[in-house]
Amino acid sequence: MSNALLQAETRQTLASRVAEARARTDEIFAIVKPEALYERPIPERHRLVFYLGHVEAFDWNLIARQAFGIEPFNEAFDRLFAFGIDPVGGGLPNEPPSDWPEPGAIRDYNERVRRIVDECLDRPRSPRSEGDQETIFNMAIEHRLMHAETLAYLLHQLPYDAKIARVEPPSPLPSGELDATRTANIPAGLATLGLARAGGAFGWDNEFDELRVQVPGFSIDVHKVSNGRYLDFLEDGGYRRRDLWSEAGWAWKETEGAGHPHFWRERGGAWFYRGMFAEIPLPRNAPVYVSHDEASAFARWAGRTLPTEPQFHRAAYGTPDGTEREYPWGPEPPDQSRGNFDLRRWDPTPLGAFPGGDSAFGVSELVGNGWEWTASVFGPFPGFRPHPFYEGYSANFFDGEHYVQKGGSPRTAACMLRRSFRNWFQPHYPYVYAGFRLAGS
Repeated sequence: MSNALLQAETRQTLASRVAEARARTDEIFAIVKPEALYERPIPERHRLVFYLGHVEAFDWNLIARQAFGIEPFNEAFDRLFAFGIDPVGGGLPNEPPSDWPEPGAIRDYNERVRRIVDECLDRPRSPRSEGDQETIFNMAIEHRLMHAETLAYLLHQLPYDAKIARVEPPSPLPSGELDATRTANIPAGLATLGLARAGGAFGWDNEFDELRVQVPGFSIDVHKVSNGRYLDFLEDGGYRRRDLWSEAGWAWKETEGAGHPHFWRERGGAWFYRGMFAEIPLPRNAPVYVSHDEASAFARWAGRTLPTEPQFHRAAYGTPDGTEREYPWGPEPPDQSRGNFDLRRWDPTPLGAFPGGDSAFGVSELVGNGWEWTASVFGPFPGFRPHPFYEGYSANFFDGEHYVQKGGSPRTAACMLRRSFRNWFQPHYPYVYAGFRLAGS
């Protein structure tokens, strides 16, 4: 087979993935009623209308301008929608709705960007190398899919009457009674983090270079911490006990008046879960979603810790014979039998419902049904180099103010379930679909 044909096949694959990723973000915006586009459901984030233009502006700035040198047709929009925000230290955006363009003008911009980006994909070569061309399209695809998840938790905060409801697929159930506190003993062994740069696989800059860590033996929860287990902590005064919280975590809790997980609501003495499209009685056997501060306080209450990033890798991808797996269950690509992921559902499912996703050590749902907070501060691996197409993607967050998350949520695309992928957030951020499990000696 000729090199030209291989390149054509690559372009066809990328074109299909671009179209699928666009469908995912289009699906999200189709949920929002027009009058809600100028809402800011999370104070620390832009108004929703920003994201309507952002994913296309990113594609334009990365692909058309940087890689192909195409002259802008709307430089004002290129700048306006270029960058989101991640405020540290309490700073919040305060721009009025009138600062943003009308949705029709944004959609016209989006359509033109898509046409030009598609034309770039059809070109046999970019001004840079063929490998760079493939990399930038992979970056654009994954960036868009990240926002398909970000937008989901933004929309999760909107009032129900501001959204057009979607039907949730039936939730699978565990085959037997769940022991929520069961642990697995993980023997000492090697954990491989990151990707080998020489391997040629796509990854974001923080995934390089490969790092091998010898991990001492430890124990880890078989299941993520459930709502029911977390309720025990709350009812035991967990939000009132200063000794369980870090100084910064206690200050955040007091300032925000946090007395329960953000996704919970109390009505008439009963607890409810705020789902994407409906409020339901608290599902005690589903994973709890909390901030890193809340997860850490629970861990102190339980006399254990959050796992480190290497411990997570060892439990998820290691095996008793010392080899490592591509996914917790083995080499097979993710499918719906392995867990709650890849944007099929909007809310968490009961713990233990996907035994086909267990790791070699019998640890459940290390991928899907909620990101998992680790004790590891987000930082570079040895040999880190910022990507020249997106120099601030990771480096801007190597500030000691963000913690690594691993695994994936119901709204995480399958391509980002790879072993090396790393997510990160500030410890006080309660909106993301993130839970945790406990580790110990």
